[in-house]
Amino acid sequence: MKSFRLDELEAERAANDGAYLQFLRERNMSVGLYALDAGESDRQQPHGQDEVYFVVSGRASITVGTETTEVARGGVVYVPAGVPHKFHHISEDLRVLVVFSPPES
Repeated sequence: MKSFRLDELEAERAANDGAYLQFLRERNMSVGLYALDAGESDRQQPHGQDEVYFVVSGRASITVGTETTEVARGGVVYVPAGVPHKFHHISEDLRVLVVFSPPES
């Protein structure tokens, strides 16, 4: 079993001065913590893997392909592989768990 604490993951991510911290990688999936502060731009590009976002905290909008929705704590969004997607209108610091399948390369 592997167990993680969000507060410890956030501290590690911040200490490494990056927006993304991958903390689990297995044969069929990987998981990371993604952080965008209020007003920040999301610069990510489409990925070759399916993704699931679970919003831990914050508030923003996300556009996946041509569809846009607002997300906040507890929200879950699925993004198919290869589809353009971006968070925007980030009104509260956003922290998101990201599951990639297969694992992010």
